[in-house]
Amino acid sequence: MTYSTEKFGEKLRSFRERRSLTLREVADRAGVSESLVSQIERNRVSPALDTLLALADALDMDLAYLFADYRRERPVKLTKRHERVSFTKPGIRYERLAQLEGQDHLGGIEAYCITIEPGSQTGSTEYGHQGWELGMVEAGKAALSVGNHTYELVPGDSISFRSDAPHVLANTGTELLQVLWIISPPKGAWGTACGH
Repeated sequence: MTYSTEKFGEKLRSFRERRSLTLREVADRAGVSESLVSQIERNRVSPALDTLLALADALDMDLAYLFADYRRERPVKLTKRHERVSFTKPGIRYERLAQLEGQDHLGGIEAYCITIEPGSQTGSTEYGHQGWELGMVEAGKAALSVGNHTYELVPGDSISFRSDAPHVLANTGTELLQVLWIISPPKGAWGTACGH
């Protein structure tokens, strides 16, 4: 996303005028030319980040205020219920609720609604994968095995764990098991959805 120079220019000029500072005073404090400050305030040029930070420092302006409009703009992905992508395999249905790829140091997430028939299970007793998982039972009865431990889950229970250990989610009840399941970072492959 690109930031809006217009909002920066208006904010800088307004802040400078409220503090009763001249263009020259701000320019001297920031170590830039007076004409550059004027052009930035009138949105004639897009300032380099170091220049922008120097101007904010010269005005004793809080950076959170300067970047407030930028931070309000974030990508949002909306998935309507009827638009969910789904995948089935014997006894199991996955509906993808969200898949947000990570950026920079953030890992992203992947979320599913999983329905498992009685006696069916998903996962692997042989291997895990990098990352974390968090699940919550919405209906039915489950057993989640992680490594050498097994946890019994009923509606309303939630569980989280590092997914590098082998793990298996099984429906141990007589009704459909419905869970909300989140993985980070996303695995992206339907065949191993939800780490399984």
